[in-house]
Amino acid sequence: MTKYKTESHLRSLIKGITWRIIATTDTILIVLLITCITGNCNIDQAIKIGFVEFALKLIVYYLHERVWQQRLLNKTITQKQIFQKTVSWRLIATTMTFIISGTILNTFNEIALSIAGLELFTKFALYYLHERLWLKLPLGRIRQSFSFKKK
Repeated sequence: MTKYKTESHLRSLIKGITWRIIATTDTILIVLLITCITGNCNIDQAIKIGFVEFALKLIVYYLHERVWQQRLLNKTITQKQIFQKTVSWRLIATTMTFIISGTILNTFNEIALSIAGLELFTKFALYYLHERLWLKLPLGRIRQSFSFKKK
């Protein structure tokens, strides 16, 4: 088990950026898949949805991280807690995907619902793995990697 420790704001931001790169790539591919299956394949819309999501969800992800940071601080983190954190993020993020997709595609029909629904499964697994990986990265390692030490 890993003890949940205080993360710096920088670490939360970098963690958010790495997650958004993975998640945005997944979103763009899902939008392309769903829209192409329905005969409305449009790379421009897929990229637009991806970039709007990147910007909005990065902010919301950062806030989500900080809330969970306070909730789990100094506790031994379990897989159940990682699962709960994953579920809470998926509820927020999938709802946002549905709204963003529907707005950009100008329709809140089965296409937007299919995008959000498929994302629910792919992102659930990706987020859980991303979270487990970041728990293994030692705190302060990033800061130490970029600092210049005097000899």
